[in-house]
Amino acid sequence: MLRSVAPWVFVALWSTGFVGAKYGLPYAGPFTFLFVRMHLAWVLLGGLAVAGRAAWPRGPREVAHLAVAGLLLHAGYLGGVFFAIARGMPAGLAALVVGLQPVLTAVGARALLRERVAGRQWLGLALGFAGVALVVGDRARPAGERPVAAAAFAAIAVALLATTAGTLYQKRHGGGADLTAAAAVQYLAAGVALAPLAAAEGFRVDWDPSFVFALAWLLLVLSAGAMLLLLALIRRHAVSRVAGLLYLVPPATALEAYLLFGERLGPPALAGMLAAAIGVALVVGRPDDAPVR
Repeated sequence: MLRSVAPWVFVALWSTGFVGAKYGLPYAGPFTFLFVRMHLAWVLLGGLAVAGRAAWPRGPREVAHLAVAGLLLHAGYLGGVFFAIARGMPAGLAALVVGLQPVLTAVGARALLRERVAGRQWLGLALGFAGVALVVGDRARPAGERPVAAAAFAAIAVALLATTAGTLYQKRHGGGADLTAAAAVQYLAAGVALAPLAAAEGFRVDWDPSFVFALAWLLLVLSAGAMLLLLALIRRHAVSRVAGLLYLVPPATALEAYLLFGERLGPPALAGMLAAAIGVALVVGRPDDAPVR
C-alpha cells in the first residue's frame, strides 16, 4: 500500500512548491531564500540522521557523488525556478518549461542508464506533456502584461537541464547511504554553492510572518518530505517512470491555485488534468512493476 500511495503523495507535496515561492519571494531574494532554506534543511535532516543512527556515505567518493547530485537537484533546479519567478515569469509558464523534464529524462535514461522505455511509456510521455500544455495554456498570463525578461527564460532552461541531469546522476551514483543522511549532504553542498549568489543579493530577508510560513512549509514539506520521497522513488524505480510523475505537478498546482487564490480552471485545464493523469498512468505502470532496464 505504501508503494502505491507514495508517488501520489509525492506529487501532492511537490506541487506546493510554486505556492510556497509565491508567498515567500516578495520578502527575500531568490538565492537568499534558498540559501536559508538549504542550510536549515541540512541541519534538520543531519540531526535526524544522527538521532536515528543512519548510515552515512562511505568515503569521499560517495560524498562527492551526493554533492554533485545536490548541486543539480537543489542549487541548479530550484535556483533557476526561483530566479525565473522572481524576474516575472508566471509560475504556469515555468511549470510548462520544466514539464519537458520527463521527456529529456526518458531519453537520457535510455542513452546513459540503458533503461528500456516501452512504447506505451513514450505515448504516456507525449500525452502527459500535451495535458500540461492544456493546463498552462488555459491559465496563461493575460495580454498587456510586461514581457518576461530574457534572464528568466535562461534561468528556467538551466533549471530544466539541472533537474534532468540531477535525476539521472542520482540514479547512477546515489550510493547506499540512508536517505536522510544523503539528503543532508546534498543540501549542505547546495547551501555552500548558493552562498556567493545570496551575498550578491545582500542576504536580504524581511522576516514577515508570510515569509516565515513559506519558509517553514518549504523546509518541512518540500525539503524534508517531498525530497526524501523523490530520492526513495529514484532508488527503487526506473528514472523515466519517476520523472513521468512530474507531469501531474502543473495540474495539481493549478488546482491548488484555484482552491487557495480563486484562479480560474476552465474546460481546457480540466481536460489537461485528465490527459496528464492518463499519461502518468501509462508511464509509471503498476506500482509493483520492477524497474525496466
